[in-house]
Amino acid sequence: MRSLFFILCTLFSNGVAAQTDTLTVRIKGMRCDECAHKVMTVVRQLPGIESLRSNTERRTTTIVYDRSLTCADSIEARLAATGRYKASPYSPGDTIRRGMGLRIDDMHCQGCASRIVKRLEQIEGIDSLSPHLDKHYVFIRYDANRTCKDIIRQAIGELGYTPVNYYSGPKIAFAYYNIPKEQATQETVDKLLVYSDAIDDANVNSGKGSLAVTYFKDELSADQLFEACRQLGISAEEPAPHECKEMNN
Repeated sequence: MRSLFFILCTLFSNGVAAQTDTLTVRIKGMRCDECAHKVMTVVRQLPGIESLRSNTERRTTTIVYDRSLTCADSIEARLAATGRYKASPYSPGDTIRRGMGLRIDDMHCQGCASRIVKRLEQIEGIDSLSPHLDKHYVFIRYDANRTCKDIIRQAIGELGYTPVNYYSGPKIAFAYYNIPKEQATQETVDKLLVYSDAIDDANVNSGKGSLAVTYFKDELSADQLFEACRQLGISAEEPAPHECKEMNN
């Protein structure tokens, strides 16, 4: 009886599994979390959609669906009907080129830049690197199918630097503070990001005890940002002018 029961359960499980299929597509118009939410809303209007997972960096969406209720053609037709979120084929072997700029205020000299470049060159998928010491930023071009922003930022952080998003333009400003190492946590980052929409990005380095921020200066002044840190219990201090030993040798 146990053997018969096991066979019946196995057949039933295989029958259920056979109804489930997975589709991964590229969606070039999906550039942010809001876009990903719109894609999810559109696709979930179809019957049989079990789950969706989007990657805005690669601009891909993976959809698990019951093929007895819908199919890949129906999903792609539904996306095409939006005009903006048209699906195209995706392969793990695709090259998906992306570029990112990172402001690194604690990159002070050519020695710092060389150290960062040497480390990033070891990461598979990075195509080119352009450090700009005068503006304390690095532009990185990479294949999002082989690496990602989080891996790149983590590698820089492990060297002792504090990268944040970099953009050019008159409305963008950057701040860099020394903070107690025990406050250099994700909780501090989350507090700042929740505090104001004017804060685009924040990052800490627990080894150095540093906090870096990218913000919109037409919505938040430098003094207001500093005061916000105080209100949030972050013991931020502006660093003294840096004297790079490598530059003096």
